[in-house]
Amino acid sequence: MSSGGPSQPSPYTPPPAQRPAGQQPGSGQSGYPQQPPAPAHPQQPASAPSYGAQQYAQSAYTPAAFSQRPAYASVLAQPTPYSPPAPVAPSPSQGLPALPAGKRGGRIALGILFVFLGLLLLALVAYFGLALGALASVVGLVLALIPLTAVFLVVRMIDRWEPEPKSLVFFAIAWGAIAAVGLTLLVDLGLTILFGVRGEVAGAVVQAPIVEELWKGVGVFLIFLIARRSFDGPIDGVVYGALVGAGFAFTENIQYFAISLIEGGGQQLTVTFILRAIMSPFAHAMFTSLTGLAIGLAARRGASAGTAIGFGLLGMLGAMFLHGLWNGSSFANFFLLYFVLQVPLFVGFILGVVALRREEARLTRARLGDYAAAGWFTPEEVTMLATPAGRKTGLRWAAQLRGDRRPLMREFIKDATTLAAVRQRAITGRDPMVPAEEQALLVRTRAARAALLAY
Repeated sequence: MSSGGPSQPSPYTPPPAQRPAGQQPGSGQSGYPQQPPAPAHPQQPASAPSYGAQQYAQSAYTPAAFSQRPAYASVLAQPTPYSPPAPVAPSPSQGLPALPAGKRGGRIALGILFVFLGLLLLALVAYFGLALGALASVVGLVLALIPLTAVFLVVRMIDRWEPEPKSLVFFAIAWGAIAAVGLTLLVDLGLTILFGVRGEVAGAVVQAPIVEELWKGVGVFLIFLIARRSFDGPIDGVVYGALVGAGFAFTENIQYFAISLIEGGGQQLTVTFILRAIMSPFAHAMFTSLTGLAIGLAARRGASAGTAIGFGLLGMLGAMFLHGLWNGSSFANFFLLYFVLQVPLFVGFILGVVALRREEARLTRARLGDYAAAGWFTPEEVTMLATPAGRKTGLRWAAQLRGDRRPLMREFIKDATTLAAVRQRAITGRDPMVPAEEQALLVRTRAARAALLAY
């Protein structure tokens, strides 16, 4: 997404709903006419649906109408044991176009990285088995799944209407859980060999924040490099950063829980679980999300890789500072600092995410408004598709339709939200695959609307 506000005019305009035969594309950057005509066949009735309690008129083809026809009168007069089933809610055609896949180079790079993670995972499993024992490691793993699940569900709620590709979500968690932890352990081993054992305070407050946030930030930056089309702005950056941080915390929690069980049994394990899984499950996610936020701001401006590194380093400094502050509180009055400092920071983080989501909704509404101006949506549909209140109203309306069409409405909202992000990339001019993806999404949204309004 770009840095310009949605109210600024753009040389890019969406295509008309249907181009008349023989018309050639204009000479604009994206190959579309600069002044699209009104759609030849609008896709919605003249009176736009309210998506509320109002229902549409039933079909004119009723049994009474058929009985008026002489050819069917005698047949309908006779009793028949067969009663045709009521129509079910329609679904879009199975032949709907799929969204274009990413660049081949990005897929190859992602595959190579997964191979690297697999090899490093084997080394980590061997390390945990030898250092902590199988039983303690398994207990730690099961308990560590609880905070990981909580963070994952919250992060997915943040990105509900434009979910990131599953492969990238899995990679983000895996990088944090495997690569960031493994590389941190290697650096720690190297520093111990070179400089000997460091003091506990220096290791926790200085070394750990710097090394850990560095490797976690590398994972976020790799996602930016290999999947630029799925890294549209600050919300995406927060999501990827939080997932990497959650993965790191998962593996770190396995170690802490296992050591607590070995050294102090169930009592010490319970205390550790409360401190790490209940009081601070979002700590690592919050730290690394600052790095992702900074890279996301660069992505919205269509920045180059070099510029994104500069933004990312600034965000990483903030992540290191918060991480060191958190670790340092364990050497002071932890509970006092927790409620006086850490809780307000977390509340500020939540408020920041809410503000980012509102800005994202504003931008989505503006971009879909461009398509409304070209005839693809009505203004009422834009409000429904782009705002939290409109989405809730649309889902309530879809639930009242025959067969409960909320799944169709969810797909309609998701595709429209993605369409808005695609248009923003078109405005920045950084994505050559925009025309194909845009056309696929327009076909999908048209089919979803038709299915919603059928009968």
